[in-house]
Amino acid sequence: MIPRECKRLAEVDFPIAAVSRHSARERSIRHGHPSTLHLWWARRALPACRAVLMELLLPDPCDPHCPLQFKMKARKALKGIPNVGAMKDDEALRKALLIFVGDFANWDHSTTEAYLTAARSLVRAAHGDQPPLVVDPFAGGGSIPLEALRVGCEAFASDLNPVACLILKVLLEDIPRRGANLAEELRRVGAEMKAAAEKELSEYYPTDPDGSKPIAYLWARTVRCESPNCGAEIPLVRSFWLCKKANRRRALRYEVRRPEGKPPYVEFEVFEPGAESDVPRATVARANASCPCCNTVLPASRVRAQLVAQHGGSEVSFATDGKRAGGATLLAVVTVNRRVTGRHYRVATPSDYAAVHAAQRVAAKLPKGAVPDEPVDEHHHDVNRLPMYGMPAWGDAFTARQKIVLAELSRAVARLHLNVDSAASPEAAALAVDRLADYSSSLCRWVARGEYVGNSFSRQALAAVWDFCEINPFSDSTGGFPGAVEWIASVAESIPGGLRGQGQVQLADARTSPLPLEAAGIWFTDPPYYDAIDYAHCSDFFFVWLKRCLPQHRLLRDPHDPANPLTPKAAEIVVDSTTTRGHGVRTPAYYEESMCSAFTEGSRVLSRGGVGCVVFAHKTTEGWEALLSGMIRAGWVVTASWPITTEMSTRLRAHDSAALSASIHLVCRPRPDDAPVGGWEDILRELPARIGDWMERLAGERIRGADLVFSCIGPAMELFSRHPRVETAEGRTVELPEFLEKVWEVVGRTALEQVLGTAEARARNSAAGALEEDARLTALFLWTLQSTNHDEQQNGGNREADEEADEEEEGGAPRKRTKGYALIYDIARRFAQPLGIHLEEWEGRVIEIEKGVVRLLSVSERAQQLFGKDGAAAMAEAFELGRVRDPQLMLFPEEEGSVAPTVRGRAARRGRSRATEEEPARRREPTTLDRVHAAMLLQATGQSGALRALLEDEQRRGPDFFRLANALSALYPKNSEEKRLVDAMLLAVPR
Repeated sequence: MIPRECKRLAEVDFPIAAVSRHSARERSIRHGHPSTLHLWWARRALPACRAVLMELLLPDPCDPHCPLQFKMKARKALKGIPNVGAMKDDEALRKALLIFVGDFANWDHSTTEAYLTAARSLVRAAHGDQPPLVVDPFAGGGSIPLEALRVGCEAFASDLNPVACLILKVLLEDIPRRGANLAEELRRVGAEMKAAAEKELSEYYPTDPDGSKPIAYLWARTVRCESPNCGAEIPLVRSFWLCKKANRRRALRYEVRRPEGKPPYVEFEVFEPGAESDVPRATVARANASCPCCNTVLPASRVRAQLVAQHGGSEVSFATDGKRAGGATLLAVVTVNRRVTGRHYRVATPSDYAAVHAAQRVAAKLPKGAVPDEPVDEHHHDVNRLPMYGMPAWGDAFTARQKIVLAELSRAVARLHLNVDSAASPEAAALAVDRLADYSSSLCRWVARGEYVGNSFSRQALAAVWDFCEINPFSDSTGGFPGAVEWIASVAESIPGGLRGQGQVQLADARTSPLPLEAAGIWFTDPPYYDAIDYAHCSDFFFVWLKRCLPQHRLLRDPHDPANPLTPKAAEIVVDSTTTRGHGVRTPAYYEESMCSAFTEGSRVLSRGGVGCVVFAHKTTEGWEALLSGMIRAGWVVTASWPITTEMSTRLRAHDSAALSASIHLVCRPRPDDAPVGGWEDILRELPARIGDWMERLAGERIRGADLVFSCIGPAMELFSRHPRVETAEGRTVELPEFLEKVWEVVGRTALEQVLGTAEARARNSAAGALEEDARLTALFLWTLQSTNHDEQQNGGNREADEEADEEEEGGAPRKRTKGYALIYDIARRFAQPLGIHLEEWEGRVIEIEKGVVRLLSVSERAQQLFGKDGAAAMAEAFELGRVRDPQLMLFPEEEGSVAPTVRGRAARRGRSRATEEEPARRREPTTLDRVHAAMLLQATGQSGALRALLEDEQRRGPDFFRLANALSALYPKNSEEKRLVDAMLLAVPR
């Protein structure tokens, strides 16, 4: 057994690069991967969990307290593992263990007998024949407890969310217990359910006369044009593309028909476009609808009002004769035919509408409660906007056909649930129905670039969708019920060979664990991310169907409120974004207090000598402070901190912002009762060296930008958290926010020293040679935005949003494409303030502040500010005519008699900055950054003569210009326009 005094391997070293590489790769693995069992948000990467868990379980061979017996057994366990090399001494054994941990993180090795045997042998060598219990009180998608079973430990997984608990039960209890048999039984039961439902409901999905089978129906919600001379029906279509594959381009176009005495209407046809311009433009943008008949724009408020009157607009309205009279309109039908390869498209026929009409009559007769009638939280439209568009109940998100299919399959699972003799898992069958629901709502989109249906949750919220895709649930295509069953069966087949034993799953609050005192050897968890994801509100979408599949199931309830028809929310440990609007009580103080309670409970259930680990991957400083404050108040000491790249920098929210791609793993232990009071002065002396060493180590592991910033908090917390409190020499208690402010200051100074030179580290004290505030601000900004996945860095400027994102956003005008780079204001402020940089003084000159975000103005946006309305061409001409000898005299030409520089797009909205109002009217002297940007603009406009004159002037002036230009070259994202310009400008320097 590991002595209490012995350090764990995770507290000493970690193969960051190898584990990060495998974690990032795992995101592309689908078939049989546990993440495909059921959608869950913020699921931790299995390689990271596996690697960290192994290091938490193993002692450091170089620790003097490490048992000799472990070293002997560890050498034996690692024999035959590639790459570990000789293990002659303790250092070599440590290196071998780190190599093994890094290689074992590979998904390909997770079920390989050699690696599994070695991992389990190492765990037994450290803990004997009774491996420790691994506890995760925020188990969510189950990554941590699943990996505990893989390495031979017992696992206890709990969560307050019923949907998470049901996923955990199938993953940790049913699959390990029944394995391949479960897959076989699920396929059998799924086929029987599909056959029975299809026999009952096939008439609502009729086959075409030529034998083609519809697999998807592409609908559009509609509103009426309110122009007095029009009244046409406007189909709300975001894209008329049907297929964007290079060899199969299909789209819709329309003709306007104007019958006499009636409103005009559009008639669709499928065609093969030769160019993008051949395809009609969208009829809806930012919730404003454009009438295709008269071009009148119906404002977002009226669009929403009309959809509310239609109860969401996903249903067709029929006249008494059975003909369509309004509501949703069928744009096209996607079909397949065994005699012809590929997908084919046709327009709607009367029989398509007749099938829908028949389904509506059946849906109206469903028993009360068969379709989810639970209310959608109307206050929480940050998560879903259904009530805003006339869908107050969860059942309103589904069309009539979708309702009768899901209700029929739910009844079949309920019968299975009540049959105690059934060999199949009703929970697994219920997850299959849930997967179908995710692809069978009126919130699903047709993805033209791949010819498949997207699921309801294109992001961690439910968006209002204008045109939607309704699949044929009995088809074998994407989203159908057979596919849902197969995904789950594949997981059941792929996991069992790599597991030992079963996990224990319980619906429980992390603040009141059902475990006894000192039951756990490892307390390893990924707690909720402050205000990032409202798990409970999102999971209600699934919960309402699971309740109908598994009535009275022990896990599908609210343990705090039996009368609650939805998932528990009052006790959920998150900051509710609706709190500021007077709804809810989950405030920042509530989050911090709750996390403190959860960490206190973790300390209670952890055995003496046990170790904990907390994962955090949120980028707000408020979230970090609340989490760390809860840990310290609960008596935990941070003993190590490891950043592991688990997120993709190419995801939408990462573009040109400081979104984290790394998850920070804080290794921690309960603080000893006799820990001394810390001295503030002592900590301040240690802090720079600790952070400097850590930044150097992380730079070697290719951890950069915001990932590096937040990774530094862990080692800094080692200094602060080892004391019950920290006091100044005068006896004043130093609180966590004050300490973290010092951490940010040291990180910022160290970063400036690295990118701009040693003098910048003393910039606050106005050291000779230090660059001006705007240069330091720009350098810090770009340094923070660097991506750990630097091979995937994005170009400067905003990207077009994904097809699936934000289409329901309202506003009077289309979203403006912005250039530059963005940081959350609080992060920018925390860097700038301790370094003597005043953000407000640079607003309108190098930055823009709006809605809690600081944006670094692009170089092109500064052109008019730097050169005036006449621009760079006038400056070049002045040089050629010999009118100007000093290039800086041409900068800010419009500031004579006016202090505020003219910045494109800002004068009308915002006046002079605070700084310029307080200063006397004078000519602003150009800074080094101004002159570098001016040179870049001259390069961009091909003004070689003026550029050469400016560069020669800078060569005479001193090294600052070229020092800053070279720093910017290293900091601008690869392939960005700014990097191209600064590099080209540097190549033009006279030799």
